[in-house]
Amino acid sequence: MEYSKEDLMEAKKQIWGVGENMGTEESKKIWEENAQFWDNAMGDESNEFHREVVRPKVTELLSPNPADYILDIACGNGNYSSYLAQRGASVVAFDYSKKMIELAKRRQSQYAKQIEFCVADATDRKSILELKRNRAFTKAVSNMAIMDITDIEPLLMAVYELLQESGIFIFMWEFKRLAKIVDI
Repeated sequence: MEYSKEDLMEAKKQIWGVGENMGTEESKKIWEENAQFWDNAMGDESNEFHREVVRPKVTELLSPNPADYILDIACGNGNYSSYLAQRGASVVAFDYSKKMIELAKRRQSQYAKQIEFCVADATDRKSILELKRNRAFTKAVSNMAIMDITDIEPLLMAVYELLQESGIFIFMWEFKRLAKIVDI
């Protein structure tokens, strides 16, 4: 079933609640409860907005290739991780929702050799640094999630430490929401 952009925005509104004042644990609980809905809504190929707007621009900026070792932040059901794997990249993908990671592993099982799905909290630097493996990440990406993370400083510090010196971090967010948060 394809969900409209309006359906997804309404779902996000319900998930966010009041939004800016929500704590990490409260947010995690809500995402756990809504993981199956979100997985169904995004499906195997993501929704039209992600396929037509987000994915092309992020991919252009990220320029993934088979030599890449990419950190996928707040990966949801792993759609973009699988998209990267299809382009030959190796991926470590994480989300703080255990249920979402279970769904991602199931949905993206054909890419199990290229994608390692993990549970980690983007607001906890130590949790993110535990994703460090034998080599530094060449790139990091976060699609439409930065604006949902209650405290991004630990994430930014950890990504800086996990990326190789010439690594890049590409993220896409909803500017209107961010503008509201920072009072632009």
